[in-house]
Amino acid sequence: MPSPSKIPLGQLLIERKAITPEQLEKALQKQKESGGLLGSILLEMGFISEETLFMPVLAGQMNVEFVNLKEFSISPEIIQKIPPKIAAHYRVIPVALSGEELVVASDRPQDIELMDELATVTAEPVRLALAGGKDIEDAIRKYYGIGAETIESMMGTVEKALETETIDLIDEKNEEASISRFLNQILLQAYRDRASDVHIEPVADDLKIRYRVDGVLYDARVPGNIKHFKDAINSRIKILSRLNIAEKRRPQDGRFKVRVEDLDLDLRVSFLPTPSGESVVLRILQTTRLYKLRELGIPDKEFKILDRLIRKPNGIIFLTGPTGSGKTTTLYSCLSEINTEQNKIITIEDPVEYQMPGIIQIQVNPQIGLTFANGLRSMLRHDPDIMMVGEVRDHETAEIAIQVALTGHLVFSTLHTNDASGGVTRLIDMGVEPYLVSSTVQCFIAQRLLRKICPHCKRPSEEAFRKHAEIIGEWMKSSGDTDKPMIYQGKGCDHCHGTGYHGREAIYEFLQITPEIRELIMQKAQAELIAQKAVAQGMVPLAQAGWLKVKQGLTTPEEVIRVTRQEM
Repeated sequence: MPSPSKIPLGQLLIERKAITPEQLEKALQKQKESGGLLGSILLEMGFISEETLFMPVLAGQMNVEFVNLKEFSISPEIIQKIPPKIAAHYRVIPVALSGEELVVASDRPQDIELMDELATVTAEPVRLALAGGKDIEDAIRKYYGIGAETIESMMGTVEKALETETIDLIDEKNEEASISRFLNQILLQAYRDRASDVHIEPVADDLKIRYRVDGVLYDARVPGNIKHFKDAINSRIKILSRLNIAEKRRPQDGRFKVRVEDLDLDLRVSFLPTPSGESVVLRILQTTRLYKLRELGIPDKEFKILDRLIRKPNGIIFLTGPTGSGKTTTLYSCLSEINTEQNKIITIEDPVEYQMPGIIQIQVNPQIGLTFANGLRSMLRHDPDIMMVGEVRDHETAEIAIQVALTGHLVFSTLHTNDASGGVTRLIDMGVEPYLVSSTVQCFIAQRLLRKICPHCKRPSEEAFRKHAEIIGEWMKSSGDTDKPMIYQGKGCDHCHGTGYHGREAIYEFLQITPEIRELIMQKAQAELIAQKAVAQGMVPLAQAGWLKVKQGLTTPEEVIRVTRQEM
């Protein structure tokens, strides 16, 4: 019987039922026409995945060892055998010591020149093993840190400068180029990880970088040497944002656009001085993604309510919730739905996060006196039909918005309250008369974003049901559920960074201003009484909306508890 290395790759894949004979025939025909490796052609045609191809099938054909890096843990001692610059350049990673040999994972395990190159930087003889190219790149980021090769290339100059205690001797031109490259690597990884924010935080004699993904922060693995470049990183960001490089004692805000590979990222920047240095937050604004109203996951009953309200000629619709709950996204989706040639729409925002064609958008600038209130007054002179105010923060803005609604305009805005009924008391606390609130506001909509269970590691969990049996029982009772639903959780995998969650879904609470609710507002009733009356009239509270997502297998009880702040 021939050895695996003598059997053609196509035949091996057919024997292992990885592809069909028909797929092999098509791939061979394409190889005959255009040339190239059969494995690459099968990947391009979608007949096989990289993970399948790089299993023992290809390793057996090459007669080399296969290493599954996703299931392999590499010790720090082994990682130090190959410098990060070499690992990144040749796309290799040291895996283990086998006797006196250093096993190095590569997607080119039969490359003799590669083996010779590695032999010049390692003390041990090298034996190449096979691993997937993407797995190797992920492992390099995991074990060396993001941009480790860039930081390493700058360290020689820094160490020389530190020895002579003359940091100013660093070659500024070369350093700037390297810092720019490192910053691009940080931003590119943030984009790939779907991060909404990048936090660059000085901690004593260290520098920490964290990404906010699906509303939760986690540490980005970066090389320890990054602490030597925190001032250079900050300066680079300030240059891009057109901020004062010399100013380190006061907060500064700015924004910039940067091209990372083929991506144009729009970033909002905030600097804060701390005893350990300046803390920086970069918010990645997704300016190219606008959701349609139907894509927001609003239940049919509430969707019909909102669709009817946004087509009214006047009144105010308030979105409520904490920062980062998706209020702006919902507002833009509403505006996009009614953005027609017949409607003149003007917005005043802080900041303008989405560029919308056909809509006039104004950026708040308090330094020149352009506040929400002043902007609203000016907007009225432009004969608008629909207006959006980014946020009602004070009595003046609230009063003007209400006057605008009374004069026949439809107004959208946001409030920072925990629930929909809290929006009523918030306006009254600002000094707005109850009769004005009851006569102009059409609806208060509270909103939260729930993390969705990762589809790659989703599994049923009886333990989750037992852990939250009491509160689940309350949810079931309120919803009239009699059958025990299946509860799911995410185990944690590479796709979700071990969190068990991937992506987010919105939940809503709609408080319509009915005659009964209007009467309670006029009486200055407590928010709790207003909420009780609204529930009696059919309002679905946030927790119940979250429970619906749990029953659908989209999220977990823990996530609903977290975002609705219910007691566990």
